[in-house]
Amino acid sequence: MYIVLCAAVFTVAYLLNILTISVGYHRGFAHQAVTLHPLLRRLVIAGGNWVTGLDPKAWVVMHRLHHEYSDTPLDPHSPVNVGMRGMGLEQLRSYKRVIIGLLKKDPAYTRYARDLDFPVNILIRRKLWYLPYVVHALVGVALAVCVGPLLGVAYFLGMMSHPIQGGLVNWLGHAVGGRNFDTDDNSRNNHLAAWLILGEGFQNNHHRYPASATFSYRRHEVDLGYYACVLMGWLGWLEIHRHSLIPRPPATATLQPRMLG
Repeated sequence: MYIVLCAAVFTVAYLLNILTISVGYHRGFAHQAVTLHPLLRRLVIAGGNWVTGLDPKAWVVMHRLHHEYSDTPLDPHSPVNVGMRGMGLEQLRSYKRVIIGLLKKDPAYTRYARDLDFPVNILIRRKLWYLPYVVHALVGVALAVCVGPLLGVAYFLGMMSHPIQGGLVNWLGHAVGGRNFDTDDNSRNNHLAAWLILGEGFQNNHHRYPASATFSYRRHEVDLGYYACVLMGWLGWLEIHRHSLIPRPPATATLQPRMLG
């Protein structure tokens, strides 16, 4: 029973983290593929940093830079530039550069945030960026002491899973997998990353149709993040921009050969 509880806590914490990023930051703010209900939008803006440890505005700007310069030397996180081993550090360095650029109102960064009507989170502005990590660590310690160490670890790893999520998407999604579309970058469709990170692994589809709320193109490509959007739309929490969805492939379409590199 204890193991089941630990698994449940990890799953809930993990989903809260990835849904905040994938639905709120990514499909909502970065690409406007969905429009969040005003209350949910305010909640993501105010609480997203506390949940994920990542500032929503900086995340969006860094992601838009990634799309504009995908897999070129100016891409803030590409395995083409730094390889698999360098992804984690490169993501951290790029995030820091974006934060500094936004705080200094550097046009090289602020031009990617003109439609974002909210500032960099107050935790970042006051140099308290570490507080979400401390809070989640303390919650984990409390759970470990009161219930058991594995429960505390499960909570913390679930809530603070974004470095692994981002690393997997940015590496596997731009190095390993098939391609449905001949894009100008090295984006790939990686099913492992897609299953683990709610559809985010279908990078080739996403880079071809960035404004689509769904990242799947073929029927066997499962985008759990889009299913979450559909459920949230049914609940009235957001609106999916269906006119921008990826079109269904022609009946005679064939997948390009699987390629690595």
